[in-house]
Amino acid sequence: MLAEDMDWYTSLISGLIFPLHERLKRHSSLAVRRDMESSQWWDRDRLEALRLRRLHRLLDHAGTHVPYYRNLFKRIGFVPDAIRSISELPGLPMLDKAVIRQHLDALKSERAVGLARFNTGGSSGVPLIFHIGSERVSHDVAAKWRATRWWGVDIGDPEIVVWGSPIELGAQDGLRALRDRLFRTRLLPAFEMSAQKLDRFLEEIRRVRPRMLFGYPSALSHIARHAESTGRRMDDLGIRVAFVTSERLYDEQRRQIGGTFGCPVANGYGGRDAGFIAHECPEGGMHLTAEDVIVEIVDQEGVPLPEGEAGEIVVTHLATPDFPFIRYRTGDIGVLDSQMCGCGRGLPLLREIQGRSTDFLVAQDGTVMHGLALIYILRDLPQVQAFKIIQESLDLTRVLVVSESVAAPALIDAIQQGFRARLGERVEIAVEQVPEIPAERSGKFRYVVSRISSGPGAPSNDAARSQ
Repeated sequence: MLAEDMDWYTSLISGLIFPLHERLKRHSSLAVRRDMESSQWWDRDRLEALRLRRLHRLLDHAGTHVPYYRNLFKRIGFVPDAIRSISELPGLPMLDKAVIRQHLDALKSERAVGLARFNTGGSSGVPLIFHIGSERVSHDVAAKWRATRWWGVDIGDPEIVVWGSPIELGAQDGLRALRDRLFRTRLLPAFEMSAQKLDRFLEEIRRVRPRMLFGYPSALSHIARHAESTGRRMDDLGIRVAFVTSERLYDEQRRQIGGTFGCPVANGYGGRDAGFIAHECPEGGMHLTAEDVIVEIVDQEGVPLPEGEAGEIVVTHLATPDFPFIRYRTGDIGVLDSQMCGCGRGLPLLREIQGRSTDFLVAQDGTVMHGLALIYILRDLPQVQAFKIIQESLDLTRVLVVSESVAAPALIDAIQQGFRARLGERVEIAVEQVPEIPAERSGKFRYVVSRISSGPGAPSNDAARSQ
């Protein structure tokens, strides 16, 4: 980013206040970002050499200080120093959510200090608890920061965030609110999307006149569609970019968001578990955060596939010595690209990301809400291993639940109460315990299905799926 593109306040925040904020949290984000802004221009050979060095460091640490991997390496006769190429990584077993749940404590490094506990599940339908250390946080923050700057915006520029995670929404205490004001970030909850809420969202966006938007593609496109249907012009605010993540971005959503807000749309891919995996640059390339992550594409048997073929995305995050993510199965489907991007960066590309689409749901009073509003209720129940939500009508929602033992009345009651609080007190919530979650006829999994229209001015779920 050129200095003349930033106002004095953004320069102060990105150049002084935010780095100080990160240092106080014992994060090395600034130094990592600076290194990344250099290494992004390296050629593939130099990048591969860096990745191999970092992979050796991670495997050496895991084999020495992480009980799970120490036992695994001993059992299969694996010697980290014997790896001469990243292509040899598939010699190790893959890591999945079931393994992490079963070996949570054994996956912690004996040298780890100050681990942060996270849980996730998102649209995957399989809740997960895991831990993250400061090195991993620093690298993820740096990777996102670098990608933000690709688009001529920076930390401190006015930003509207449309989000639904209780981690963010539940953290809006006085200190967090002060930080958001300092960094000029305004958080709008994505759970409820009634016409009245959408009107207020549009008023707030016009008031703030943000330089960037950030949120779910389904939520931002829903807001954009409401602006269009009510005749509100939103393309004269000076918005430079809309960052979207957490779901698959459909072409129609990109056109709707970009056309309504008068800005390009930048897709991002990652998660709390797998990290900041890839981000789109202004030339349209979906660049992997190659310095931090090794991405494999594998078939149903776990065999690596060549570039250009679709398979499951498996990630090794190189900045996770405290709680290693080595050959972690994301459950997402993707395709690697052998081409170079026109921007000149040496970072490899993801050609396509499939899956991760979440439907909207409709409450009994007509309120349209993001599917994650109900997913988060199930995600935080430790007895629930997997689930599927099927909204049959405004009066009936079925919840398929996979759990280790027979679902206790207290668990069923917690699900029903949580869902009725969102959908309406008179809605019937039918909880059904099943041995596994069935796939769709297409072979893909969908964990939120609504069989009803989303109401006037809202996107129908059928339309969302066809995009």
